[in-house]
Amino acid sequence: MSISEQQKPIETGFSSKPEASEVVAGLDLSGKVALVTGGYSGIGVETVRALTAAGAKVFVPSRDVDRAVKSLEGIIPAEQIGFMDLADLPSVTRFGETFAENHSKLDLAILNAGVMACPLGRTEQGLEWQLGVNHVGHFTLLKTLIPSLRNANGARLITLSSIAHRMSPVRFDDMNYQHRDYDKWQAYGQAKSAQSLMAVQLDRREKNNGIRAFSVHPGGIFTPLQRHLGNAEMAEFGWTDSDGNPSEVAAKLFKTTTQGCATSLWAATASSLNDMGGVYCEDCNISELVPDDSTAFTGVRQWAVDSEIAERTWRETEALIAGL
Repeated sequence: MSISEQQKPIETGFSSKPEASEVVAGLDLSGKVALVTGGYSGIGVETVRALTAAGAKVFVPSRDVDRAVKSLEGIIPAEQIGFMDLADLPSVTRFGETFAENHSKLDLAILNAGVMACPLGRTEQGLEWQLGVNHVGHFTLLKTLIPSLRNANGARLITLSSIAHRMSPVRFDDMNYQHRDYDKWQAYGQAKSAQSLMAVQLDRREKNNGIRAFSVHPGGIFTPLQRHLGNAEMAEFGWTDSDGNPSEVAAKLFKTTTQGCATSLWAATASSLNDMGGVYCEDCNISELVPDDSTAFTGVRQWAVDSEIAERTWRETEALIAGL
């Protein structure tokens, strides 16, 4: 096991539920270029709103450009929204290469888009949907953006992981669900473990080139991410009551969308993270490493931050793409 010594909480000055506006208060991001996937729905919209308010020029790729333009009206101009479908790797490559040609530097990249606990499906290239969209699509985008991130001389990249990473490590024996029975939550957990590991390995590979990477669990939030879940299932998890209203537990622990994007914004901009990277964060702080059998609502499992597993995940993802 090889875990960064930085994987432990620090003093940040924030509570566990700050508003996005609190995190960016006093920041001047003028001249900074940012990219936010999924920036037209849920916490993504609030991420774009906060970065723009702080002065950054934010670009948003979308598989539904018309919807994105409407959602982001008054926040960013339509010309900063372009077509990209994470479930179709050639479209990801086209977007990334075009972006890199037109923007010599990229200061902040927040890989926020995702799908959760959906029925078994396949991407255009035959990848299991959650692995393909959440991880492989973003991995493909990242590879095209590395030159622009290097040119920023101090870039940060944020991947959106989840507490659900604890539902499954990356299963190298069958990442793509070709041979094992499909379980929507294990598939989501694997994808979110992979997202965390991608940040660990990117940081390890590129920190000497000025790129630092962090993974983030945004917290429990009611957003369109739950669209594949019925109320009975959410009630079983204790998120809602039988009538579909937030439960007492959810009311206490869950965050609003403006609170839910705060940790991404913090990881992308906090000066307290200068000279740091390759760690999993939550509640506007670096998470504590917890045992695999921990029942706490916070903390990260070792399999999502181990640098040796991260290196293998990078290699296996490249091999998976090469074999398509």
